Amino acid sequence: DVTWWNLGVDSRILHQFDTIGSPELFILGTQPLCAELPGLSSGQQKLCQLFQDHMGPIGEGARLGIEECRYQFSNRRWNCSTAETGSVFGRVTAIASREAAFTYAISAAGVVNAISRSCREGELSPCGCSRAARPPDLDRDWVWGGCGDNVDYGYRFAKEFVDAREKESNAPRGTYMYARMKSNLHNNEAGRRAVYDKAGVQCKCHGVSSSCSLKTCWLQLAEFHDVGAYLKDKYDGASRVRFNKKGKMEPHEARFNRPSKDDMVYLEESPDYCMYDPRAGSLGTVGRECVKTSMGTEGCDLMCCGRGYNSYTKEVVERCNCKFKWCCYVQCKKCRRTVDVHVCK
Repeated sequence: DVTWWNLGVDSRILHQFDTIGSPELFILGTQPLCAELPGLSSGQQKLCQLFQDHMGPIGEGARLGIEECRYQFSNRRWNCSTAETGSVFGRVTAIASREAAFTYAISAAGVVNAISRSCREGELSPCGCSRAARPPDLDRDWVWGGCGDNVDYGYRFAKEFVDAREKESNAPRGTYMYARMKSNLHNNEAGRRAVYDKAGVQCKCHGVSSSCSLKTCWLQLAEFHDVGAYLKDKYDGASRVRFNKKGKMEPHEARFNRPSKDDMVYLEESPDYCMYDPRAGSLGTVGRECVKTSMGTEGCDLMCCGRGYNSYTKEVVERCNCKFKWCCYVQCKKCRRTVDVHVCK
């Protein structure tokens, strides 16, 4: 049963995070809860008990990953939907495909992002602002300080927590489950490295009348949409791999290079996601909107898998003719317009 991606948390827990105002209150002071969380491995339960204040940010990180996945794939046949209701992605992760690789990578990235930010905000007891070393190429007149995102701690904790489930599988070498475990760990790492590598220096000017006579700089996470776009590129260029008798990863076809730690890997080809198939975790594209004039993935030809589409018109209401009013608000009119809508058969 596939639960909250590779984090191992049942989707019912996500619902509980949604229905209370503060996820931290759900965790803190409730020692037995960790053992009761559906889907947590034994190692993850122990980490939960030791770092209860981290569970809220972990939930937020998973939510961030889900939202980013849906954002990045909104115009594709697979749009991070699932045919099952019991888990976030359902059986899509039962197939070791490109889509599974992306879900593992983006979920791990979300946890790194959330933990790193929580450290900076002072919400977690073991960590605080970033202690990253001053970049060697930073102007010597600029001050290296401020309170940066603690990407080092976020990376280390996410690696410990997210990978725990896979490392406890004890699958024997040469089996499919061993190959799946190794590929999942590889994709987890690709997601973590994406957040780590995309973090950069942010600076703020100080001085009279914005003269910028002094600059203070710190380490800051990239926008998560940038991380998502980067990982989507890795998804498009993912490598099919296999594992030899020694447990070493190698390209599925010898003519290709061995993927790096930044690359995504998969074991099986993806289904086409054209039709409803609960075994593959596919909702299909019947009823999905498409763009008639596009030749891309959102175009009706590709989205509808050659089945054709139905067209109709609808009226939408939008804000228009907006004008800035002194001092502090914008006044708009409401405009109605008719749009053409195309829906896959």
